[in-house]
Amino acid sequence: MSLFAECRRVLLALLALTLASVVASVLIASDGAGRTVVLLDIDGPIGPAVSDHVVRNLEEAHAQGASAVVLRIDTPGGLDTSMREIVQAILSSPVAVVGYVAPNGARAASAGTYILYATPLAAMAPATNLGAATPVHIGGLPLPDDSDAGGGDADAKDQAPAHPTMGDKAVSDAVAYIRGLAQLHGRNAEWAEQAVAEAASLSATEALAAGVIDLIADDTGSLLAQADGRTVKVRSADHVLHTAGARVVVFAPDWRTEFLEVITNPTIAYILLLLGIYGIVFEFWNPGFTGPGVIGGICLLLALFALHLLPVNYAGLALIALGIAFMVAETFVPAFGILGIGGIVAFVVGSVMLMEADVPGFGVSWPVIASVGGASASLFLITLVLLARSRRRPVVSGREEMIGLNGEVVEWSGQEGRVRAHGEIWRAQATAPLEPGCRVSVTSIKGLVLTVQPIPEDRKD
Repeated sequence: MSLFAECRRVLLALLALTLASVVASVLIASDGAGRTVVLLDIDGPIGPAVSDHVVRNLEEAHAQGASAVVLRIDTPGGLDTSMREIVQAILSSPVAVVGYVAPNGARAASAGTYILYATPLAAMAPATNLGAATPVHIGGLPLPDDSDAGGGDADAKDQAPAHPTMGDKAVSDAVAYIRGLAQLHGRNAEWAEQAVAEAASLSATEALAAGVIDLIADDTGSLLAQADGRTVKVRSADHVLHTAGARVVVFAPDWRTEFLEVITNPTIAYILLLLGIYGIVFEFWNPGFTGPGVIGGICLLLALFALHLLPVNYAGLALIALGIAFMVAETFVPAFGILGIGGIVAFVVGSVMLMEADVPGFGVSWPVIASVGGASASLFLITLVLLARSRRRPVVSGREEMIGLNGEVVEWSGQEGRVRAHGEIWRAQATAPLEPGCRVSVTSIKGLVLTVQPIPEDRKD
């Protein structure tokens, strides 16, 4: 009996151990089964389309009960207004946002650095970098240089600027902004200031050592595993991340975001603007043709909407409009090509100035400018050639067509009578009497009366 009892105890112990293992496995597997992590991408220049995509999907992630949002960043920078919209959305989001510079080789430069600092948890993949966050000015405002007191030079920092420039003010504002983000999440505020004032940059390993980021992860799975259990600040309150084993849902851009990305592409907006202007010009040249006016009106409205969202240099926009106006005026005003040449120059210079090339990712393609400028110049030259040829052609309609036309006398009395010319009967006069059936030539016309003269015998058909 003792042997049987001992075997039963061993079997019961094994059964209990197996059952405990199964239960533990189920609990571990189900621990993240009900959780969802949303993956959002910032890929490319930060503009209105990107900010719209991020802001709307952060709200959607909260509505769907996501436990966290991974904001994967790979950007050269972008517009300050769009960057601030994203930062405000991150700071006000009830869902924890994990900033992640990825994949390998990606960067969070300029505006991307501010966004990474705004996230409660900041991570980078190996071989990535961040920094170079000095603001770039739109509209030709001067940037601080080595001679400015607000620059990165150590001696200049010790001297108080007597007259701060607009560049100094913008840099000071940006420094205060990024320091506030760094202090909110306990990150390195001193380096953040260097990234703005001195355009400093760091690799992923250096950023981790300097306390700029919280961790380095090879991929999204590793990121979620390392982030699990960490306590972060979400809307000024402590929040524990539960991301291990969570289901990752990718929020891809919808049609609205894709549409905004298309029309706010500087090159596309530039082409839409030109199509709109040329369409309306052609409609004025051919009233009632309808097609160019309709297409031009739609393209012009889309272009104006896109330009409202882009960093536009309005001097460049005015030069483009002035250049087209000069080229059109050349076809109506005998300016011997001066208006046309000036229009081409204004058009090309305005095209170069239209978009602020200093803003990363928001410059118009040089080949496109060259192609459109060349096509406009060719169209202008072709128009001039056609106009010159038309001036040398004989008149084929109107009163002037009658001069030199041959006719035949139908009836005549004294110095007046009627002649048949151009298939019509006209009143006519001559300096000498004429006989019916005589061939005559029209020398002038006054009102509805022709002045004719007889055709010599040797010139008659």
